Amino acid sequence: MDKPKGFKMTAQRRVILEELRREKSHPSADELYLRVRRRLPDISIATVYRNLELLSENGMIRRLWEGSGARRYDGTTEDHYHVSCEGCGRLDDVPLAAVDGFLERARALSAYDLRGYRLEFYGLCPACRADFENDRI
Repeated sequence: MDKPKGFKMTAQRRVILEELRREKSHPSADELYLRVRRRLPDISIATVYRNLELLSENGMIRRLWEGSGARRYDGTTEDHYHVSCEGCGRLDDVPLAAVDGFLERARALSAYDLRGYRLEFYGLCPACRADFENDRI
């Protein structure tokens, strides 16, 4: 996504955005701060938080909430969904094809004028599922 009109892309914002888009794990601000500090050693955690909010408000990134309430961030702004691991908290993308036609089917079954929806997937990631299965043996 291009930067919104009138939005100044500072060097700090550019590095934060680059690091977030490089990372597919949907990091928290604290996790992203540790990555950004490798490139900008003098940056503060407050600057990272403030810029993540500005980037989010301007539609350049997505702000996510994990079940525990921790804010996480996503550099992918195209429509997609997420799945969270109940074991380790890992957060991954789920392609849109997983819910193709969902809204249309819901509209057909509801008297509401449905305008959208939020959908949350959760379960065990491959590593946690393997640990769980090994513990049962």
